[in-house]
Amino acid sequence: MYAKALPASALALACVSLASIAPAADWAQFGYDAAHSGNNTAEDAIGRANVAQLVPLYPAPVTLPAIVDGALVYAAGVATPDGNRNLLFGFGTDTSFDSMPATGTVFAMDADTGELLWSQTTTGLQHASSSPAIDPDRQYVYSFGLDGFAHKYRIGDGTEIVTGVGGWPVAVTLKPEVEKVAGSLTIASSGGNDYLEVVTNGYDGDFGDYQGHLVSIDLASGASTVFNMMCSNLEQLFVNMGVNGVNDCYWGANPDNDNHPYGQQSGIWGRGGATFDAATGRIYVASGNGDFGNDNPQTSGGFDWGDTVLALNPDGSGSAVGVPIDSYTPVDFEDLNNHDLDLGSTSLAILPAPPGSAVAHLGVQVGKDTMLRLLDLDDMSGQGAPAHAGGELQLLPVPQGSYLNVTLSEQPAVWTDPGDGSTWLFVASNTGLSGLQLALDADQQPQLATRWTSLVPAKSPIVANGVLYAASGICHSDTCNLVALDPTTGSVLWTSPDLGWLHWQSPILVDGAIYITDRSGALWKFGLPQPVDDLFSDGFDGNP
Repeated sequence: MYAKALPASALALACVSLASIAPAADWAQFGYDAAHSGNNTAEDAIGRANVAQLVPLYPAPVTLPAIVDGALVYAAGVATPDGNRNLLFGFGTDTSFDSMPATGTVFAMDADTGELLWSQTTTGLQHASSSPAIDPDRQYVYSFGLDGFAHKYRIGDGTEIVTGVGGWPVAVTLKPEVEKVAGSLTIASSGGNDYLEVVTNGYDGDFGDYQGHLVSIDLASGASTVFNMMCSNLEQLFVNMGVNGVNDCYWGANPDNDNHPYGQQSGIWGRGGATFDAATGRIYVASGNGDFGNDNPQTSGGFDWGDTVLALNPDGSGSAVGVPIDSYTPVDFEDLNNHDLDLGSTSLAILPAPPGSAVAHLGVQVGKDTMLRLLDLDDMSGQGAPAHAGGELQLLPVPQGSYLNVTLSEQPAVWTDPGDGSTWLFVASNTGLSGLQLALDADQQPQLATRWTSLVPAKSPIVANGVLYAASGICHSDTCNLVALDPTTGSVLWTSPDLGWLHWQSPILVDGAIYITDRSGALWKFGLPQPVDDLFSDGFDGNP
């Protein structure tokens, strides 16, 4: 069994530096930034020249207080009651996913020593796999709780901020027994305001009266706005099996799909949650399943947005009540719904447009149907308004292919090559990993082209300082590893020792170290080896 907190002397003998390090950057939310690009543009310690030298930096993996089924976040040089520390934050659930009721734990630990500094728990009837987010002022960390609320904690000591009715904690679902928060929390900063974006979906098996929705929370006041994917004209949280058109959106069986009744079961499933694009000033959410149209007899003017990408304002509003700023829905939305091929199995990826592009703002939606859809974010359907079907700029299959039981739920990574300025997209699935480059055709229209493909299964990738990283291998057994790749060729530059079983766990790389958790509740850290003499370069006396 791994130690929960490791003695400083043991770490020193293992050549792990406990000294304070100059921060390069924080990793404040899933995918590094509000666009969930996965690209740490501030990293400069580890690169192609030395990545092959990476070694484990904990003598043994550290046991976490809960199983983190996602990614950690990080803040450097945080003031705590015990001095300044580099902190990792995570949200996890019980060591047994079969336990009922479930316990959710948000926690902070010293990234250098593995020491647990604080934790807070919530309880509920189901588990969740959301990642927390750190506010831009680095004063608070936000996390979903299994009680159905978004919670606000002081970053240094874990004190919860409670401001009462209309403030913190903020309800994000009134039926957490059937509505899950699998997507990570996003903080979008726009117009001088900061918003916490929380999305919901259902649990494995698509059961119950759930409706995916976005809750946008003003960080300063705790005021929130709700946008529902079903019955979007009702800007409120629904109750379980309530009254259609009043406080719920269930209005009958679907004769074409017994598994997805009308008005139910359209979830926002992507690992990144809501995506924010600073260039357009919009947030984007993508749904999977659910009907698309305006047929509900009890909600005149209401609309259902199954298998659709929506563009909204950062405060959660659209162009009118229940109407998004823009939308994209594939022409085959009925087929996607009937065969459980969620368009929104990932979060929208933002692609910087090449110089000279005829389209200024681009996004890619990767679906469970293993198709890539390149979108014009200024006119998502090509018809100048929401609620139309079709209009993608490009439709192409995921390069690594698929098979009958494909699971495509990994968040893509986006990278701009500093050498030639080209934009790259990296797509991972349980069939492999691929690198696609964005280029312009003769008419200056952007198009994605496959440059390389690996057929080894992979988890959500990240990029830092010109190196691509992913957990790769048969990750439901004991043979999963972290790999570092050349992003332009896919050639392997480094492979880690074996990790434990992985589900949706993905790495972060910040301040010269890689952190990843596994399904056993262990935390791994990799970095460059450090001479023993460096441990004492700042007068460190061996005591924590």
